[in-house]
Amino acid sequence: MNRTTVTISDVAHHAGVSRAAVSKVIRNAYGVSNAMRERVQHAIDTLGYRPSATARAMRGQGYTLGIEVPGIANSFLDDVIQSFIDAIEETPYQVIIAPAGPDRDSTRAIQVLADRQVDGIVAVSPAVDPDWLESLGTRIPLVLLGRRDEATTYDTISDDDALGTRLALEHLVSLGHRDIVHLTITPDAENHLDNAPHAVRAEAYREFMAEHRLADLTRVITTAPSEDGAAQAMRDLLDGPHRPTAVYAGHDELALGVLRAMGEAGLTSREISVVGYDDSPIAAHPLISLTSIHQSATSCGRLAARFLLERINGRTTAHHEVVVPELRARASTTVPRTR
Repeated sequence: MNRTTVTISDVAHHAGVSRAAVSKVIRNAYGVSNAMRERVQHAIDTLGYRPSATARAMRGQGYTLGIEVPGIANSFLDDVIQSFIDAIEETPYQVIIAPAGPDRDSTRAIQVLADRQVDGIVAVSPAVDPDWLESLGTRIPLVLLGRRDEATTYDTISDDDALGTRLALEHLVSLGHRDIVHLTITPDAENHLDNAPHAVRAEAYREFMAEHRLADLTRVITTAPSEDGAAQAMRDLLDGPHRPTAVYAGHDELALGVLRAMGEAGLTSREISVVGYDDSPIAAHPLISLTSIHQSATSCGRLAARFLLERINGRTTAHHEVVVPELRARASTTVPRTR
């Protein structure tokens, strides 16, 4: 059945209950048994029913919006969240933040928010199955950050990662670098999705190196998605027989790990230049001065808020926004020393 034609009467008939019972479940009303709730929810899931904006408002009298994030130690996402909160300041909504936790189980974190019956969800979840998200989007307003899915039931906001990668590599090549390593996260961290941010950046790196006749110098090193993992990967690289003159890191957290390992080894940008991605606040600190690809956290947060509120108010057409990145050159990149 086409979900746009499903009515509350269809759900009631499928569940074998009254329309009033379905309404109570949708509104999370007092006195509904677990068995009744499960029966009605099963019918809603099976038919793909999405309550009207009015029904959602009745259900969500707490006026809460959920934000799922991979973890809480990410200054770029901190700025996204703050911009989101600023954007909804004049509304009655409050925010619940659900970190995916050390196991990075974003699906579970998103489901927890949905189970709490928040009025809408913003998620940063590159590894979650797109089909599952499409199904969830039929039941609750949903906006995904960092996804390029051709979704029909939820909105996406993403960075032009291929362009950002080219900006980083063109900068390094213009300085005279040729032996450039790309440090990125393991593919399983993004569920091996080809259109996930780090997968796109890695592929753009390979293409750029091939276009500039540097294919024989192409090296992609994967690590756990953390500063500690990046630091250890960089130590291993420094202990190897072939040190690069530059490292392009998949995001700033990885770049900080690279800088830490270099500091331990007494190396500076004169020996190895480093470029990150995201342009998180710490990148501009004068003691860090990390060259990075800037994607506007403020724009991402504001767009996410606008899209989610539009969804809550009844918009069903999917919007897919791509943010244009910019290079922020700082002291972590310079002309390589002659070997």
